[in-house]
Amino acid sequence: MQLNETEQRLAARLAELRTQRGWSLDDLATTTQISRASLSRIERGETSPTATLLNRLCAAYGLTMSRLLSEVEEGIDQLLTPSQQPVWCDKASGFVRRSVSPPATHFRAELVEAQLRPGLRIDYDAPPVHGLEQHIWLQEGGLTVTMDEQSWALQPGDCLRFHLTGRSAFAAHLTEGARYLLVVCKP
Repeated sequence: MQLNETEQRLAARLAELRTQRGWSLDDLATTTQISRASLSRIERGETSPTATLLNRLCAAYGLTMSRLLSEVEEGIDQLLTPSQQPVWCDKASGFVRRSVSPPATHFRAELVEAQLRPGLRIDYDAPPVHGLEQHIWLQEGGLTVTMDEQSWALQPGDCLRFHLTGRSAFAAHLTEGARYLLVVCKP
């Protein structure tokens, strides 16, 4: 599979993060519960990580997914037109994530547009950063958000605000899917 330029930079950044911490692939595999072989393929740019695997890697490195993806994007503009906004797609699940906000390390909030195809469910074992404040504003379809034992069924126009502290899942409506805006507020 041929990865695009952004995915190649992501692979290189993930390898760099592991090396900076002095971790072996075995160390990272133990921490993330991702096989050593999968980690090796991801870092060599032979495959792109799924949303779930990328979340585990972000948790290991203490980064939000938005922060990690902004680190591999080129340029730092104050204005991004839709054609300039980086899009990342989990090809395995069809999850599409658009970084609407221009990448910047000195701002605390980021705006992301996400789309889940009908019936798609993504489970995250742990938040990338404990206590991360998020706001989800559902634009189209239906979305069920579950955190630990609590669950919310969102309809278009609904907005859910929370601090992410444990396991979570995002499940799209079975026939309509879901399109939502996500505000991520870094601590």
